[in-house]
Amino acid sequence: MNEITRIGMDTSKHVFQLHGVDGEEHVVLRRKLRRREVAKFFARLAPTVIGIEACGGSHHWARELGRLGHEVKLLAPQLVKPYVKRGKNDAADAEAICEAMSRPTMRFVPAKSAEDQAAAMLFGQRERLLRDRTRLSNTIRGYAAEFGMVAPRGQCRIEPLLARIAAQESVPELARRQFAELGAEYAELEVRVRQAERRLLAWQKENETCKRLKEIPGVGPIIAAALVMKLADPGAFGCGRQFAAWLGLTPKDHSTAGRQRLGGITRAGDKQLRQLLVSGAMSVVQQAARRPERASPWLRDLLARKPAKQAAVALANRIARIAWALMAHGGRYQASRGLHSAAAA
Repeated sequence: MNEITRIGMDTSKHVFQLHGVDGEEHVVLRRKLRRREVAKFFARLAPTVIGIEACGGSHHWARELGRLGHEVKLLAPQLVKPYVKRGKNDAADAEAICEAMSRPTMRFVPAKSAEDQAAAMLFGQRERLLRDRTRLSNTIRGYAAEFGMVAPRGQCRIEPLLARIAAQESVPELARRQFAELGAEYAELEVRVRQAERRLLAWQKENETCKRLKEIPGVGPIIAAALVMKLADPGAFGCGRQFAAWLGLTPKDHSTAGRQRLGGITRAGDKQLRQLLVSGAMSVVQQAARRPERASPWLRDLLARKPAKQAAVALANRIARIAWALMAHGGRYQASRGLHSAAAA
């Protein structure tokens, strides 16, 4: 067998498909391994470059194979798909990974350490609890509407609604018992959400980068923690504009024949982080609407030309670029060079 220079590995729960080539791009390896055989196989193999799609378990295998002396490159699945020639099977996927990772302009996903993944798990747990709480509150509102009882928007309105239902004698006893069970479940979720937020806030207080990011207008403790957790390697992006594009905060480009046509934002990248940044930017926009004399000239000019939501997305783009600069190059936020600089627009 000729020396293997590059291997594409398609992973799954139990079966791993390998596709390897030599220095002349000749196929020298096609092999299927069970999960228990993977570590043993690569332990016997000379150090080489291995490509894996960035999916579930890929960061674990990047760490494991890296400890064996191999160089592991993670590829976004959407960048691998164009190299699948025909059909969809494990062998074709492994070959596409091997081909994609050879492209000189290919972008790779930085592998996360176990500590980084533990921190991201903490943030994901909070997001899951918030979704469960919203789902349960919508269920309570829907059932209450069937008995002619409604409440204003907001999570703070759920407990008063439940109290009204409990005191309403026209509601059947069976329904009131069901509402009481839903209320107990909602109260338990509230406690778990607060516990998750306390753990998250305690984590970000010990992180020096989070302290610097919180100085940016529109960036609070939760957003600062999310930025640090989800952007383990700021050096993976060449500039802040690339980071904003990765988040999906840049317009879609449909230009052709020298004519520029830009659409709405791409909404690519991390959905949760993008939503947090837009929410933080929206709070700054609302403050600017109430106190325009305290807003930056750039933001006042933008609000004069654009609706508030479009201005919030543009501001979120700007916040993301400033956050990347602080994370990549260090330093502290300076208002004269940040959001309050009209010349930087």
